[in-house]
Amino acid sequence: MVEKWEVNVSTTVKSIRADQIWPLFKDFFNLHKWFPSLSTSYGIHGINGHPGCIRYCVGSSIPAKNSSINGEKPVSWSKERLIAVDDKNRCLSYEIVDSNIGFRSYVSTIRINRIRSDGAPDLDDDGCVIEWSFTVDPVEGLRLEDLVKKYEVGLQSMAQRMEDALRRTGC
Repeated sequence: MVEKWEVNVSTTVKSIRADQIWPLFKDFFNLHKWFPSLSTSYGIHGINGHPGCIRYCVGSSIPAKNSSINGEKPVSWSKERLIAVDDKNRCLSYEIVDSNIGFRSYVSTIRINRIRSDGAPDLDDDGCVIEWSFTVDPVEGLRLEDLVKKYEVGLQSMAQRMEDALRRTGC
């Protein structure tokens, strides 16, 4: 039996509190607003942010596994089901239920943790750490270290976009 790949990446956002950034992640259907290699994502089932809802994502960072049509590069897509949301601990989990990118048995968890340098109340956070972890069966044609790098770069870019947007809106 082949062992699953287990990946954990994280990034620190020093100027935005965990409770400010959490709603952007919970907006499950609109990941494309933040994740740089997604051209679109939208809901195809259920209520956004509620367990059981499913989003459809189209992106470019993980190549599609099917052959090209008329010499054109195939579009990479996935359907992802939200399986758990924990508002108190700012954590959500989802799974890929169908895709053309070769991911099998993919389950992911995103957790937003407060950074507190002292014993200050909850609203006096000194930023947050975004943790993204997942397990997946080994993906044919990809090396684990390359996949980890894609997630590290994607998470850092996503966090920067979120931070910039929240600063612009004054949140």
